[in-house]
Amino acid sequence: MRNPFRSEADAFRFTLLAVGLGLAVAVAGILGGGWVALGVFLALGLGIAVGVYMKTEGAEPEPAIWERGGRPREKRHILVIANETMAGRALEQEILYRARGYDAEVLVVAPALNTPLRTLTSDVDGAMRDARERLNQSLGVLLAAGIDARGEIGDGNPLQAIEDALRTFGADEIIMSTHPPGRSNWLERDVVAKARERFPIEITHVIVDLEREASPLAAADERS
Repeated sequence: MRNPFRSEADAFRFTLLAVGLGLAVAVAGILGGGWVALGVFLALGLGIAVGVYMKTEGAEPEPAIWERGGRPREKRHILVIANETMAGRALEQEILYRARGYDAEVLVVAPALNTPLRTLTSDVDGAMRDARERLNQSLGVLLAAGIDARGEIGDGNPLQAIEDALRTFGADEIIMSTHPPGRSNWLERDVVAKARERFPIEITHVIVDLEREASPLAAADERS
């Protein structure tokens, strides 16, 4: 149903007129009786109705917010799970590609990897520090590209890190990054396959070859 008032101010003025009409009718009833009150009510009511009609007739309806400012882009929540490969260019490019065209929010989780010996002795400071450094580097790249990104250190078990993140972050998709086969502990443990079985969310696996990215030949290929 169309709203006859173009603004809250119009609605407020109409309310004052209605209150005034009621008072006028009451006074007329006291002073002149019922027929006088009825005449006052009809005359003033007709005047108010005509005024509202003339003010709103022909006026263009207010455009919706999305029409004035451009249709908003669809929201997209992307969860990224990576650690040693977090600063890899292949992962950064995949995140930018997945966020393109969306109002994307990215949560980057770095599982705090540690050796079994340090885990047993509760010496996790080094793993936390390394994960934090890689996380900060990755977030700097994403923020510089205009991506709404934040990060956190996760559980050393990547599957548990995903589960913990999903409790507070409603991801539409997950990006997992690993070293190439033969050099990836996560692939040897079938972490990506287990994640796809465990979580009913689209999961993209990105392989990052840090050695190749660091080679002068690879840098020359990117510049050419």
